[in-house]
Amino acid sequence: MNTETARSAPRGRAAGVNLALATAAFTLLFWAWNLVGPLAPTYSERLGLTPTQTSVLIAFPVLVGSLGRIPVGALTDRYGGRLMMAAICFISIVPVLLLGFFGDSFTALLVLGFLLGVAGTSFAVGIPFVGAWHPPERRGFATGVFGAGMGGTALSAFLTPYFAELFGIAATHVLIAGALAAMGLVMLLFAENPPDWRPSTAPVLPRMRDALGIKATWQNMLLYAIAFGGFVAFSTYLPTLLHTAYDFAQTEAGLRTAGFSFTAIIARPLGGVLSDRIGPVQVCRISFFGTAAMAVALAFQPPPEIPAGTVFVLMAFALGLGTGGVFALVARLVEPTRVGTVTGMVGAAGGLGGYFPPMVMGAVLEVTGAYTTGFVLLACSALAVALYTGRAFSGARSTTPRT
Repeated sequence: MNTETARSAPRGRAAGVNLALATAAFTLLFWAWNLVGPLAPTYSERLGLTPTQTSVLIAFPVLVGSLGRIPVGALTDRYGGRLMMAAICFISIVPVLLLGFFGDSFTALLVLGFLLGVAGTSFAVGIPFVGAWHPPERRGFATGVFGAGMGGTALSAFLTPYFAELFGIAATHVLIAGALAAMGLVMLLFAENPPDWRPSTAPVLPRMRDALGIKATWQNMLLYAIAFGGFVAFSTYLPTLLHTAYDFAQTEAGLRTAGFSFTAIIARPLGGVLSDRIGPVQVCRISFFGTAAMAVALAFQPPPEIPAGTVFVLMAFALGLGTGGVFALVARLVEPTRVGTVTGMVGAAGGLGGYFPPMVMGAVLEVTGAYTTGFVLLACSALAVALYTGRAFSGARSTTPRT
């Protein structure tokens, strides 16, 4: 027993270091992924965009960040999290810089926002990377802590508008690009793959086909489309919603969006820890029922500051719990050798879940002049998935994680 403890101590320390590095990289990359959303009101006013055009502009980075997770997750199984996370940091520098200097037309913003989506694929790298460093009974905690790096959207919502006012948009993008370069080097120099990790040599496409043959892949894709999709949709579109529905200035809307994201950040690791204790199915059900209830409340457009703020905070907490619960469920149902590929597909579904709502909300606002219909649709979707979760995963409540 003493020998076992002595051997596990260095691995435990290394696991903590690599979890911290991966979370830091993920946070920075999510900041880069969300560079367009906080400045959308500025772009909209400067270019005279309609609500629908603004929504499309906000949603575009989400598209690549979602679909790109599928091949990136499979590539992570082959090349490892250390190399892939560093590569995404370096690749993301290009669209970040170009967006700062050439984002002077709607078309340019769309193209560069599309390329910026590469940063959002980092999620499919980190989940299998940190999961492989931890034993099955701790993977809910590990993936929850790593997932808190989605707080990069909070940093972006809060700091990007202020940096843009202080230094200008171009200088702000140069600053983020420099941070990405430094983070990429840190990952290469200090991160390492788990000692028992072995690269998957199977071709990528057959692995993706095999993952699609797993029932749990499709089931978790549905759940994550609501949980993470809801978070992404609110994080990217909330500055515009608060500006149009509540007349907040861009910096004021950014501050409140940061509060929303920060709440979800806290809730995500809590969702992972609770999943280790009461089971991920129960956590997901609590999340979806809570999301449905808060969406109904938002449909009535509660007045600022405390009524609306409270509802938005509770919505963020519910969604954050769900994002932590879903990947704890993936860790229980999917073999470790397939987690990277499955994570990419589930993550893609989550990103796509955040791609469409901003466009729907923009269209609803343009047609009806209010957001009520959009929130009603969210409430119905969350309620349906909550009921489905209890039915589809009833046997998973007592399932032990696979080794």
